[in-house]
Amino acid sequence: MQMITEKKIAENVLNDIAPLYDSPIVTELSPMGVFYEAEDYHQDYYKNNSSQGYCQVVINPKLTKLRKLYATKIK
Repeated sequence: MQMITEKKIAENVLNDIAPLYDSPIVTELSPMGVFYEAEDYHQDYYKNNSSQGYCQVVINPKLTKLRKLYATKIK
């Protein structure tokens, strides 16, 4: 079996979901630079702060759409 790189997987996902949007996806796939882990209070932010305004207004609608589009793939 041929190894598929993470970049190729990401490209395939972007191509698969592109028809679901009215505008082109402009996400750039590039090598990651230095990674700094966030402070503890940022970990699991949505899980710990789901009633906050940002989560309610920005994240919840995106999760609703994701769950609707991929209901058959979500366990």
